[in-house]
Amino acid sequence: MKNLLIIFLLLSKVIFSQELQATVTVNFEQLPSINKENLSSFQNTIEDYLNLTRFTNETWQNDKIKCTFNIFFLSSQDDRTYTAQVFIGSQRPIYKSLQNTQLISILDNSWSFQYEKNQALYFNPTLFSSLESILDYYAFLIIGMDNDSWEKMSGTPIFTKAMFIVNNSVGGKFTKGWEKGSGSFNRGDLMEDILNEKYRPFREAIADYHYGLDFIAINKKVGQEKMVSLIKTLDQIKSKIDVRSIFVKSFFDAKHGEIINHLADYEDLTIFRKLKVIDPPHLSKYDEVLNKK
Repeated sequence: MKNLLIIFLLLSKVIFSQELQATVTVNFEQLPSINKENLSSFQNTIEDYLNLTRFTNETWQNDKIKCTFNIFFLSSQDDRTYTAQVFIGSQRPIYKSLQNTQLISILDNSWSFQYEKNQALYFNPTLFSSLESILDYYAFLIIGMDNDSWEKMSGTPIFTKAMFIVNNSVGGKFTKGWEKGSGSFNRGDLMEDILNEKYRPFREAIADYHYGLDFIAINKKVGQEKMVSLIKTLDQIKSKIDVRSIFVKSFFDAKHGEIINHLADYEDLTIFRKLKVIDPPHLSKYDEVLNKK
């Protein structure tokens, strides 16, 4: 009986050392019937890989990170080569609350990869793979952003792993979406911005922002001030960074609704004028707040 208990505890530790609680959805309606048959186990394969892989070298002490991967197949070149777009979302709990906050909301429309029916997936981030590498990259991004939301710059070791994948993709057959400087969104530019020292004040402000979000139910004024500090920081450094960068854009894609919800009654609404400059894609949303006053 004692041996069984030890085995159970060991297994429990392994189970809870994984970081992600991923939900995967797949849509392959645009593909021919033969491809649909080949992809019959694809959803479960991807979901199992994300949920059963341990992406960091440390035992994960926090709650598993809830995330979604919505994969929409666009075309197939043959019965094993595909193009797809994928939406990636992740969230973390707000401290002492039943609510969650969105951390990532990204649409990646440049994914090409190879997959064979019932293919086994293996975690080896040092070896580039058209399929596993994008899953590893986004797993690292999700974990890194979660870390940064709790403690300043604590995601850096994880982001560095994602950047290694970016660099490892150079010169391969499936480089679309990886090459820095190509297209409106690419994985290389996003990770380069995150790790660029000039964006450090922004990353540090992300931790302050989430501290404010965690605190807002306890002391609304203090919580709002912490959230506003991020806006002020970006306003101060906007001449040194590119506010149109993928990093800044991806943050506000996830957060603009939350910012409006919590700061619409803030005492100084000039922050929304600042937001119109640093987050122009959501300008009309900020104008709605200003026009109500």
